[in-house]
Amino acid sequence: GIKWMSSLEAKFEDAKDKKPTAEKLERLRREKINRFRNQHKINVQGTDLPDPIATFDQLQKEYKIHPKIMENIRAAGFQVPTPIQMQAIPVMLHGRELLASAPTGSGKTLAFCIPLLTHLKQPRNKGFRALIISPTRELASQTHRELVKLAEGTGFRIHMIHKAAEAAKKFGPKSSKKF
Repeated sequence: GIKWMSSLEAKFEDAKDKKPTAEKLERLRREKINRFRNQHKINVQGTDLPDPIATFDQLQKEYKIHPKIMENIRAAGFQVPTPIQMQAIPVMLHGRELLASAPTGSGKTLAFCIPLLTHLKQPRNKGFRALIISPTRELASQTHRELVKLAEGTGFRIHMIHKAAEAAKKFGPKSSKKF
């Protein structure tokens, strides 16, 4: 037989039939993330990439970043992550390898320092636990300065070594064997 209904009833009937499936929800989520990446000029390659972050507060909620590090981020005046930080920080927090390219002043240093300190979790008296190699003394100084600010109050000791002789004096003559 023929089923008679008003146009309002038909719209309601159609809406009932179109329950969002898991596939559709995932597709919508991916589209939203792709729009976000396009809007912020984030280009990524690879598979199974973590979603970018939109705010630094997401780091605390989703990745349990040390509260003191979060406080230091805010104290340094960082309010919104830059595009490189939006994608690079989650990638590194997931323990993935990363090759990133961004202009000078785009926030690359902070983008790798936050995951570095997070992976170290807490200070330990076990010598050097992380090493950052810089191509220039100026970049090494900048990285050192940023890490000192970021790690303030966490107990991490940040050092910059640019001469082997000074390192031997500062950390002891057997430091090269020890570390």
